[in-house]
Amino acid sequence: MLSPMDAISDFASTPVDVLVVLVVGYLLGSIPIANLVAARRSAVDLRDVGDRNPGFWNARETMGRMAAVPVFVGDVAKGFVAAGLGVLLADDGVWGLPYVAGGAAMVGHAFPIFAQFVGGRSILTFVGTVIVATPIATAISIGILLVVFATTRSLAWGARVGMVALPFVQLVVDGPYRTAATGVLMTFIGVRFGQAAIADRRRADRDGSSATQP
Repeated sequence: MLSPMDAISDFASTPVDVLVVLVVGYLLGSIPIANLVAARRSAVDLRDVGDRNPGFWNARETMGRMAAVPVFVGDVAKGFVAAGLGVLLADDGVWGLPYVAGGAAMVGHAFPIFAQFVGGRSILTFVGTVIVATPIATAISIGILLVVFATTRSLAWGARVGMVALPFVQLVVDGPYRTAATGVLMTFIGVRFGQAAIADRRRADRDGSSATQP
């Protein structure tokens, strides 16, 4: 089993590699795929309709299942390509660079420079990242997702259970240090959901105050 110091030394390559994947990952994540697809398909801004989240779920609810497929593929591809770059640049035995790259893509998706820094919650970009960073644990978690979906016919519940299962599966497959890195990325998603909830509450309070004014 790796010692803490060995795990840290194996996390990332040179500072230049880290800088490259941070910049490239962020720029990839910043491509506003959902907004581009929505503008072309239905001339709407997903930040103004539905749950105001410019991502797959809002695109699906707003434009329909098939129209949202490019959003799903594109958002997953952001994390996949970014993490893949991390794998290509990493020295032998270095495992952390795909997490850094994928995390940068998630930040870009959430705060895109190409879309006024208003983005989504980075779930699918996270999925693309872990497909590369921890493929075995991700494949098992996707299998769990499919079992739940087949049982409940609810993709939302399947996604929730698969997401919750991932760190537990990874703890067995990859050990604690890589699981901790995945946990950091999942925490970012949790923060994004918290921000969305606060924004919704403020919006509801503002609309309620406007409605009660004479």
